[in-house]
Amino acid sequence: MQSEDGYISDDGQEFCAEMLGLSKAEVVGVATFYTMYKRKPAGEYNVGVCINTLCAVMGGDEIWEELSEHVGVGHDETTADGKITLERLECNAACDFAPVMMVNWEFFDNQTPESAKQLVDDLRAGKEVAPTRGPRRLCTFKEASRVLAGLPDGQAGDGPSAAGPSLEGLKVAKANGWEAPKAEGSAE
Repeated sequence: MQSEDGYISDDGQEFCAEMLGLSKAEVVGVATFYTMYKRKPAGEYNVGVCINTLCAVMGGDEIWEELSEHVGVGHDETTADGKITLERLECNAACDFAPVMMVNWEFFDNQTPESAKQLVDDLRAGKEVAPTRGPRRLCTFKEASRVLAGLPDGQAGDGPSAAGPSLEGLKVAKANGWEAPKAEGSAE
């Protein structure tokens, strides 16, 4: 529903319930639990700023304040041009690249207030931007919603993935000959 309408509408919840043989309450329970489901029309780009502890300390709170003022909207609000929905994210699980933002669930690492504002300005101007890692082409919110629904977009494995700080622990483990402990009852 979200990939077609840009959000999960009341009619969409009823349709999903009917198609899946669920009660509407069950569908609403899922749609209201997961933050990636929007219950009002979202912008073309969902811009999330991580404000969890490490990102906040590294500048995430400052990025949020300046970006919110720059685009004139707050949490889960959409700009008048329909381009940007701004969201405060609790964690992107990317602390090694803090402060981190996500646009349609793609990473933009090591952000500053200036780079965040430039990114949003470029998105609003229709310029092509590339995530720090992951696919080279940033898709729209509706396209990203199709991927979340399990429909492939042909970009899996495209672009750079984990590197730098993300791999330091692995390097230390290999240098010291460390291995993960064997699970109980597993064959040695």
